[in-house]
Amino acid sequence: MAQAEDKRVAKAKVPLKVSAPHVAVDANGTEPDDNQETNAKARKGALFLAAVVGLYVVYLVVTGQMGEFLVALSSVDMGWIAWASFAYIMYFVFGVVAYAIAVYLDHDSPVGIRDLMSVEASGVFFGNLTPMMAGAVPSQIFRLTRTGLDVGEASATQFTRFIMFQLGVVLFAAIMLAAKLQYFFDTYGDIIFLNLVVFGVHFLELALLFVVCLCPRFVMRVGNGAIRLATRHGWLKDPSHWDEVVNVQVMEFSGAFKRAAQDLPSMGLTLLVTMAQLACLYMIPWFVLKAFSIDADFLECLAAGSMVQMVASAVPLPGGTGGAEGGFLMFYGHMFGSAASAGFLVWRIVTFFGPTLLSAPLLGLRSKGGPSIYRRVQALIHGLPVRRGDARPSERRVATIKGGAISARLKSKGTTGAGDAQTKRKSGPTVTSSGIRVPMKKK
Repeated sequence: MAQAEDKRVAKAKVPLKVSAPHVAVDANGTEPDDNQETNAKARKGALFLAAVVGLYVVYLVVTGQMGEFLVALSSVDMGWIAWASFAYIMYFVFGVVAYAIAVYLDHDSPVGIRDLMSVEASGVFFGNLTPMMAGAVPSQIFRLTRTGLDVGEASATQFTRFIMFQLGVVLFAAIMLAAKLQYFFDTYGDIIFLNLVVFGVHFLELALLFVVCLCPRFVMRVGNGAIRLATRHGWLKDPSHWDEVVNVQVMEFSGAFKRAAQDLPSMGLTLLVTMAQLACLYMIPWFVLKAFSIDADFLECLAAGSMVQMVASAVPLPGGTGGAEGGFLMFYGHMFGSAASAGFLVWRIVTFFGPTLLSAPLLGLRSKGGPSIYRRVQALIHGLPVRRGDARPSERRVATIKGGAISARLKSKGTTGAGDAQTKRKSGPTVTSSGIRVPMKKK
């Protein structure tokens, strides 16, 4: 009888909302509304970027630079372009390794290497096609939940990785500014102050993330006050969502980061891997310069690459459009000379257009189960055979209805996920922690 009930649930077409940051699943495993919204934004971003490329071609024709552009492209050494492409492949590989370190700490994690390749590819694809990479985090959390992690675990893994990546970006830029500050002033003059402002903005973002991680109760008090103020003035369409963010997700986020921070060697290793990942991205312009037979200082190219990335990421358009072009011409224009337009195109193909297209087929990668990454690594270290019996007990998604809201939770042998606690919270009183009365949804 229980099996018959499970079959009826499995056939349900009702989307199941999970109380986590913009993540949902349905009983058939089809894409949820929020993920479909991310896909829609990505499609709009792709159309926008296609229009930008068209305008770029028109600009070259109207200004009479098309001839110089084609001549410069005809002289490109494809061997150096291959090295530039390899550098981006290593950027992707280091990204997967950084996730694998976090997954390795959970000895029974169901997440495999193919899953992590899908997660990293999702960040590349949706990040490149949405303004300020806003679509990357929700899509990556969604793909982590498909591996069997509950929403709390997936969010903790993703946001801890996000913090370490942001720390790497700011730290790398700080090192480059300190090492090459005199070079920046001598070469670019007062315009370097713009980059110092952008660096300051990124530093404040990182500081805010650490405040959320280390002082969650303070953030909850401030957040609840802001929710009450915004609700009184009618600025919020869905106060219950923001109440969930402030009073549940902030504490979960903080707890996950503190647990990860207890293993300082792993956090340090993740930071080193992130720094190596960023170095692979920032060295690509040096290879492109070599492709045009132009010699340049390797460290100066790394420093300039760091600055270009920070400028591009601050522009609220897909692909950092406007910031990427302006930053590249600002920091590399004098190096490329008349080949600047061709150099920019090659750089964007290697770091943006190519990866965006090639990451799409990787989105569907799924691991086939078996032992966890930890058990595989331990077997490799000790020269032992990997046994499928070491795998984590199988889990299945079961639809449940509580408090008039439909949610999803993971049922596994002897375990309960964070989703259960969140579901119970949903079925509690109608008065939220921020003092807002939220009406229950009718069945």
